[in-house]
Amino acid sequence: MTPEAPVALITGATRGLGAAIAKELSSTHRIIVGGRSADSVMPALQAFPNALPLIADLADEEALATAFDRAMEVAGRLDVLVNNAGIGKKATIDETDRVQWRSVLETNLVAVADLTRIALPFLRESLGTIVMTNSGAGVRIYPSDAAYCVSKWALKAFTECLREQERGRVRVVSLHPGRIDTDMQVEMQAQAGRPYRPEEHMRPEDVARTVRLALDLPSSMNIDEIHLRTTEKK
Repeated sequence: MTPEAPVALITGATRGLGAAIAKELSSTHRIIVGGRSADSVMPALQAFPNALPLIADLADEEALATAFDRAMEVAGRLDVLVNNAGIGKKATIDETDRVQWRSVLETNLVAVADLTRIALPFLRESLGTIVMTNSGAGVRIYPSDAAYCVSKWALKAFTECLREQERGRVRVVSLHPGRIDTDMQVEMQAQAGRPYRPEEHMRPEDVARTVRLALDLPSSMNIDEIHLRTTEKK
């Protein structure tokens, strides 16, 4: 990877879809691996040439800003931001207390908005692209995933505001995948008391290829939204 290679920052890049996106882009981009702890980020760095760490709890405003500044001091540029990190918990509205609401909204919405804000000057300079990993829960209603669903609808609204604000400067893509074969999906199915069947889920590497598709379009074009669902019969 040459020093002039474009740089892609991917949050939640240590496992699941984030790791798959990092692998997909690593042949053409210098990867900044975003994760919560050094224990998870440092091993992931070994998979990618010249990769850089961004170690921070995204809900910690000061830690996130410091980690971002350090990464930019070394990388010197930013061409792609993939806001992929997110959390979810199976719970209806009456089962969700204020602490849980704050936790989910802080990670899935507020932290995304804050990282996007501090990254925008670099992305404007490079005429870059932002990819928001949303969910099928950002276009459909699932009462059993109340806080997660609300956070993803709010993220969709934020993404649409951002897209129109930055149109002509930064491309903004909203990715809405259905069920993906990841640790997070295993946990959510267990919370729901349902057996987990990997064959009923999309592979992370296949979903990552759609991010590549969005990035490889000519700069005069943008895929505003990508909606992915499995093909099994309901």
